[in-house]
Amino acid sequence: MVIGLATVLALGGYLTDRIRDGMFSQRLEEVLDESARSTLQAQDTFDAAPADAQLQQLFVDLVKALQVGGSGQRDVFIQRPVVRAGGAPVFVNSFVSDERLVPLISDELRESVGAGDGQRYQSVAIPAGNPIGARLEPGVMVGSTVSVPGTGSYELYFLYSFAPQQETYDLLLRTLVTGAFTLVALLGAMTWLVTRQTVLPVRNAAAVAERLADGHLTERMHVRGEDEMATLARSFNEMAESLQVQIHRLEEMSTLQRRFVSDVSHELRTPLTTIRMAGEVLHGAKDSFEPAIRRSAELLTQQLDRFEDLLADLLEISRFDAGAAMLDAEGRDVRVVVAAAVEQAMPIAASRGTFVQVNMPAEPCTADIDPRRVERVLRNLLVNAIEHADGSTVEVTVAADARAVAVTVRDRGVGLTAQEAEHVFDRFWRADPARARTMGGTGLGLAISLEDARLHGGWLEAWGQPGRGACFRLTLPRRAGIQLVGSPLPLVPAPDEPFAAVDAGEHGANDPAALPDLDHLELR
Repeated sequence: MVIGLATVLALGGYLTDRIRDGMFSQRLEEVLDESARSTLQAQDTFDAAPADAQLQQLFVDLVKALQVGGSGQRDVFIQRPVVRAGGAPVFVNSFVSDERLVPLISDELRESVGAGDGQRYQSVAIPAGNPIGARLEPGVMVGSTVSVPGTGSYELYFLYSFAPQQETYDLLLRTLVTGAFTLVALLGAMTWLVTRQTVLPVRNAAAVAERLADGHLTERMHVRGEDEMATLARSFNEMAESLQVQIHRLEEMSTLQRRFVSDVSHELRTPLTTIRMAGEVLHGAKDSFEPAIRRSAELLTQQLDRFEDLLADLLEISRFDAGAAMLDAEGRDVRVVVAAAVEQAMPIAASRGTFVQVNMPAEPCTADIDPRRVERVLRNLLVNAIEHADGSTVEVTVAADARAVAVTVRDRGVGLTAQEAEHVFDRFWRADPARARTMGGTGLGLAISLEDARLHGGWLEAWGQPGRGACFRLTLPRRAGIQLVGSPLPLVPAPDEPFAAVDAGEHGANDPAALPDLDHLELR
């Protein structure tokens, strides 16, 4: 459309310039020929005049005769030449057909004509209308010299009006403008029609694609005709049909997989209970065994504990996959949940020689949460941080604003790369496969924690940098239904600084006396 409009404007401008120049050139040529003939006629009249003729009356008669030319009315001016110093005296005055138009003869034109070099012309604006000067018409003033016997040379001027040509040009210009607007309107209508025929099927395809993305797998495009758009619609429908089949197949496989995991987890509990009972008998009598058998009994008990944890995590994951996980939310102070999780992690931290520092605000941080799930998330984060802290301090920070409550768990151990931070919540993923799980983790703790955070409508994010440690941030909305737009705590820590000494607002998990007093935390 823009290219068409630009083409019409360029073509219109070119045509109008060519028409204007052509009309002017043609009329000018006629005017110059006509004025040349009239000048020759005037010269013949002067040459044929008797010696005793009254030149003034001859001028009057000649001007009246020359006013009517071959192409219509024109104004005639016979001007006395400019008397220069030492020049011959002039005996006859000037005579013109209209005194009001004499100022149109410019000094430049008179000087050029007086040089006696043939015809000279100049474009002028002729005052016209009633009263005179109400409007201006284009015209041309043509001048030349004639020789009057006995008096010398005089300047003869003809004034031609180009008003008819201007009217013709204006008519042609209006016609061109009308045609251009008609052409642009036709071009716009054609563009709209073609665009509608092209864009409407694409819009329909986009709408159908959105419906497919929303899970309406039976949506299809309407196929009309045999053109390219119909081919596109048929191809789109074939693709949607193939996607529907593949998605159904994947859903069936996923359902079978979830059911298999759930069934296996449930079925394993029965033999596990029997094995657990036998293991406890062996563990209780380990002191009477030989050292090798005693060690085997201890290992059996440890692995049974890990096996039970793995089954519990598998069952929890299967509930998330099946969409059966339920949130038992209530208004709780998150500080109490944090303190409980720290207290449970205290024995592990003590065994690892890790100091846990807790920073909590004095004001309650109340939110609608499921305490059991949030405590499990924090416990997983703490155990994971203690395992990878390599004896360094683990810092737990709690903060809240009007919309959200956030908890960060920061360690200063081996750290994570950016690529590892992207996969840290994957199931059974380990940053370093060669690193032993000293805590006996199942590899599902962070994956379950992520699902718990999503179940609350919150975020669980990870940051890490080799040599600087890692930071995990849990952000939960204070009320159910609030859409999170930010977090009260930063995920990326500031440049490393030594931990400040523990003061009244900080608690060390390794020192039982420094633990938060759960009985003095206000519950709301």
